[in-house]
Amino acid sequence: MKKGIFLCFVVLCFVLGGMSPAVAGDPKEYKVGAILAMTGSGAWYGKVMSQGILLAMDEINSKGGIDGVKFKLIVEDHESGKGPAAVSGFNKLVSIDKVPFSFSSYSTPTLSIVPIAKEKKVLLLNGGGVSPRLVKQPYLFNNRMLAMMQGGGVLSRAKELGLKRMATMYWNDDAGIGTQDYIAPRWKKMGGEIVATEAFPVGATDYKSYLSKVIAANPDFLAIWAWGKDWGILVKQAREMGFTKPILGVEYSPDAHKIAGKAAEGYEFVQDAFIPKGGEEWTEKFVESYKKKYGENPEKYAANYYEGVYILAKLIEAAKAEGGDYWKGDRLLKKLVEIKSFPSIYGGDVVFDTVEHTCIKPTALFKIVDGKKTFVKYVDVD
Repeated sequence: MKKGIFLCFVVLCFVLGGMSPAVAGDPKEYKVGAILAMTGSGAWYGKVMSQGILLAMDEINSKGGIDGVKFKLIVEDHESGKGPAAVSGFNKLVSIDKVPFSFSSYSTPTLSIVPIAKEKKVLLLNGGGVSPRLVKQPYLFNNRMLAMMQGGGVLSRAKELGLKRMATMYWNDDAGIGTQDYIAPRWKKMGGEIVATEAFPVGATDYKSYLSKVIAANPDFLAIWAWGKDWGILVKQAREMGFTKPILGVEYSPDAHKIAGKAAEGYEFVQDAFIPKGGEEWTEKFVESYKKKYGENPEKYAANYYEGVYILAKLIEAAKAEGGDYWKGDRLLKKLVEIKSFPSIYGGDVVFDTVEHTCIKPTALFKIVDGKKTFVKYVDVD
């Protein structure tokens, strides 16, 4: 298996290695957009996502680009989840920079720009947003697992632990509300009870009033549908207020873990299972290169966006092979639907569902043990 994946990567590198010069009709450069959280409470996400993109582009560009044409990344800031900021940045990418392809992140910003992407025929690839509403959106594909899938894994874990009375706290946005609306009826069908539900603003810093209601409901466990630094602050305050029951979630990031500190001990979460060590040879090469360039190990977000560049590269090659004006969003979308399966930095292939516009990736249960993110086991999701 490892040899097969490595061979696939080698072949891909050879194809992208600039063996042929640019020809008439090629753009001067492949301008690629990215709508990311570069400022605000979620700036860590923008940092690692852009680092993943740039590393992949640097690798391809250093080999001459794609038939002599190199990538150029243009990043616009959605300010950690603000729809208007995303729309403003995306309009600039479309009208001024003329990009036919853009990465997106976060649910609300991504959903805010989908209508523009559809109208202007710009292909979007989301490696960060998790709302159920991201399903079946025109000109949008997701190369990460959505929270509704991972939330199902949380419910399975709660059932395994013999827990019944669930309290939930979640972002009051597309991601949090969408996840809660999907999870609540499933938990009831599994025989569980929901004793408290509290929605809070993205980027909140004081959860005491919400937690007071949760604790008063006496749940068996607390489920959190929140991202960014928020889950870390929430976990810390919950423990400080004396909540000792299990806390389960669908997110982890080093910056939030640092905020939670010792209070994060025992926190369990289900998420995309990008394992930096012991993976395929392409994965190991990526981890080595990323650590050398940025001084830290990559998380799943850097991996998703790094992988996304290689998916785009394959789409360009396939569209160009058919001739004509290939550097267009509708041409790239056509090839994505046709190809469906691409080498994944997680190992094996990432296969897109061309109806749902989602994908399935390895998913696992993790737990904070002795202050470290610790793999527990792989989990099945649907």
